[in-house]
Amino acid sequence: MDTVDLLWRRERPLPLRRGRPPRFTADQVVAAAIAVADRLGLPFTLRDVAGALEAPVMTLYSYVSSREQLLELMADQCRADMEVTEPAGDWRARLTAVVADNLRLFDRHPWLAEIESERAVLGPGTLAKYERELGAVDALPLGDADKDAALTLVLDFARSCARALAHARREREDEAPRQWWEREGAKLAALGIDERYPLASRIGTAAGEASGAAHDADAALAFGLDVLLNGLAAIPPATAGADRSRRRSS
Repeated sequence: MDTVDLLWRRERPLPLRRGRPPRFTADQVVAAAIAVADRLGLPFTLRDVAGALEAPVMTLYSYVSSREQLLELMADQCRADMEVTEPAGDWRARLTAVVADNLRLFDRHPWLAEIESERAVLGPGTLAKYERELGAVDALPLGDADKDAALTLVLDFARSCARALAHARREREDEAPRQWWEREGAKLAALGIDERYPLASRIGTAAGEASGAAHDADAALAFGLDVLLNGLAAIPPATAGADRSRRRSS
C-alpha cells in the first residue's frame, strides 16, 4: 500500500479489498502502535503491535507494508493530535510557544524525539503542523528558504532539549542532582584538580553550585532558547532578504 494513500486515507478512502472484511481499521492499527511505542519506546516490533491487537503478526501486513511505513503513520497521527498553543504575540513569543508545544509532544511520545530522517512525512498532521509553525517565522526578514531553515533550527533545538530533559528525569528517579553533585564534587575536591584544570574547576564548580548538578537540562533549555532567538533577531537586514543558497553563490 502506498504511504501517501495511507496517510490521506480519511480524505481519499482506500479501495475496498476482496474477500473477508478486515478485522481492524487502519486507525485502530495506528492507535495500537502508538500505545505500544509510548510504553516500550522506539525498539518496538510489529510483533509487539500484533500482540496488543491480539492478532497474528502477519495480519498487520494487510494494513502496512513495513514497520517504517507504520512509523510514518504513527508520527503523522501524533502531530495531528498534539496540543497546540493559540498563536499570539510577536515572532519571539510564537517561536517560544512552538518550542513548548513540541516539548509537550515529545513528553507524551518520547520515541518521536528519536526518529531521524531527512524525508518529510507527507501526511495531513505533519503538513498542518508545518503550516502552523511557519506562521511563527513568517514575520522574520528572511527569504522563504531561510524561514524554513529557521524553523528547522528551532525544532531541532526542541528535539535535543526533549532528549536531555527525558534523560534528566530518569536520572532524578534514582538520585536527586544535588545529592550527586555534593558526593562527586567532594571527591574531586579531595583530588586537588584545581591547578591541573583551572578553567574546568572554576567554571564547572560555579555551574554545579548554581544548579546543584553537572548539567541542568532546564537551565540549558532556557539559556539556549534565549540565545537562539537573539541570534535570529540579530540577522543583518542587508542580508536577511536573500536566501542562504543565493548568498553562498554570490
